[in-house]
Amino acid sequence: MTPQRVTLITLGVADMARAREFYAALGWQPHPQSQAGVTFYQMHGLVLGLFGWNDLAADQHRAPEELGTGAVTLAQNFATEAEVDAAFAAALAAGATELKRPEKVFWGGYSGYCADPDGHVWEIAMNPFWPLAEDGSLTLPEAP
Repeated sequence: MTPQRVTLITLGVADMARAREFYAALGWQPHPQSQAGVTFYQMHGLVLGLFGWNDLAADQHRAPEELGTGAVTLAQNFATEAEVDAAFAAALAAGATELKRPEKVFWGGYSGYCADPDGHVWEIAMNPFWPLAEDGSLTLPEAP
């Protein structure tokens, strides 16, 4: 049995400088342990890493064309619709591609989707059923 946790999410990027510029435009600061071929961002309880596409493929013993992108969405939750709109606008200003403008959704929340310069999809959302801690972290509420 393994623990139920994720400690590191790694995104393969085609151009490290471009990827770093995108996340810097969002106000994200690389961790000092970042190196030329990998950039780390300390998150709440986990780390996001950017790793050169070809280097990531080599590390996995795969050809670069075998990596694909998978059906993965990263998400940031916010407390209000206005915060979602502001974060979405900031992502677009930083160079993200709009996939779906934020809107009210069938499950009672508010969300939109954009992609970073390497096509990694981010959902920017507000879920009224998932209250956020002051630091923005999320712990799912107990069932009613």
